[in-house]
Amino acid sequence: MFTIYVYVLDTLADWELGHVISELNSGRFFKKDAQRVLLKTVSFTKDPIHTMGGLTIMPDCLIDDIVVSETSVLLLPGADTWNDPKHRAVLEKASEFLSLGATVCAICGATAALADFGLLDNRPHTSNGAGFLEMFSPCYQGQSFYIDRPSVADNNLITANPTGALLWAKQIIERLGVFETKTLEAWYDYFSTGKPEYFFALMQTLPSGNRN
Repeated sequence: MFTIYVYVLDTLADWELGHVISELNSGRFFKKDAQRVLLKTVSFTKDPIHTMGGLTIMPDCLIDDIVVSETSVLLLPGADTWNDPKHRAVLEKASEFLSLGATVCAICGATAALADFGLLDNRPHTSNGAGFLEMFSPCYQGQSFYIDRPSVADNNLITANPTGALLWAKQIIERLGVFETKTLEAWYDYFSTGKPEYFFALMQTLPSGNRN
């Protein structure tokens, strides 16, 4: 079973997580023999977290409760508060994830936090455009590994800029292998274009019991 730990912090950018957490939690397009997925919100505190969109989240667990294994995934969303020192603990956990082969997925402001912690210095990655990481991450040394794309997957590290949330979700789902390839392609084509033919193609890829 995959355990997806979603790090939540004040000013979290709700929309960046929408596609990936809805598909992993619902399992509505999973292939027949896909591993089960357990999604947990995690934070440095059990106090309520207030998102940029005005939602209130009560974290399920604390950083110390995270179990790191090859079936663990850490999702790090964008937020305006990543420069707060209290988030160092989850960055240390991200380093542990990467070292042990577990998957870390960061988007927008979370990429700057990883960069400042030195986790992007030697791996292909992206962020919010050329110069962004240098501006917000004084310790960043990974310029030669920067790729100017909406989302970049490098084995167990997947990074994205705020316009790349859909592609980021696709790459995470692909990493976990819970969709059939043809389902994932049709899903991405539909949500990236809105064309009805891709919706019908998506429905045709699903086992009959999964069709709405």
